[in-house]
Amino acid sequence: MIRIHGIAKSRAFRCIWAAEEAGLPYEVVPVGFGPGIKSPAHLKVNPNGKIPAMEDGALVLFESLAINLHIAAKAGPPLMPVGDDASRVLQWTLWAATEVEPAAMQWAYNTYLRPAAERDAGQAAAGAAGMNARLDVLEGQLGANPFLLGSSFTIADCNLAGVLYGAWSNRFDLGGHTKVKAWLERCFSRPAALAARALRDAA
Repeated sequence: MIRIHGIAKSRAFRCIWAAEEAGLPYEVVPVGFGPGIKSPAHLKVNPNGKIPAMEDGALVLFESLAINLHIAAKAGPPLMPVGDDASRVLQWTLWAATEVEPAAMQWAYNTYLRPAAERDAGQAAAGAAGMNARLDVLEGQLGANPFLLGSSFTIADCNLAGVLYGAWSNRFDLGGHTKVKAWLERCFSRPAALAARALRDAA
C-alpha cells in the first residue's frame, strides 16, 4: 500500500493522480500546511518539512515528481514506457520542474496565492512571460499528437500537466496555445484526473 503524506490541495495532488492512473492501492495520510508539517513524525518522511512525501514499504521518498516516477515504474508501460521513451519521460519531467514550475509559481504568487496587498504586478507579468515562452516549446512538441510522447498518455503528461494545474484552474491566458489548451483539457478529463480533482475540490 502506497501512503501519500499531504493533502489534495497541494503538490500531493500530482501523486494522487499518478496513483489513480497506475491503478495502485494507496491511502492519503492527511498532513496540511499547519504545525504538523514540521512535526517529528512528518520530518521522518520529509526532512524538508514540506508535502508531499511517500512511503512504499521500506522506501520513503519526497519530491512530488520523483514520487510519480516511482509510481509509474511500478505500473510499467504505458504509464512508464521503456527504451528511449523512458528517457523522454525523464526529460519532460525535469523540464516541468526546472523550466515551467518557477515561472508558473512566479505568476501564481502574484496573481492569486498571496494576499492582494502583497502581489507585484511586474512579477506577475514576468511569470506570465516566462510561462508563455515555455508554452511555445510545448505547443511545438505536441504537434498533431494527443500526448507528449505520441498517442499514449504517460507519466510525463501527468507530471507536466500536474505542474500546470494551478495555472489552468486559475484561468491563465493560454492565448494562441491551442494545442496546449486541448492537451490540458484531455489530461484533466481523464477518469484518474477527475478522481484526484474531486478529492482536491472536496478539501
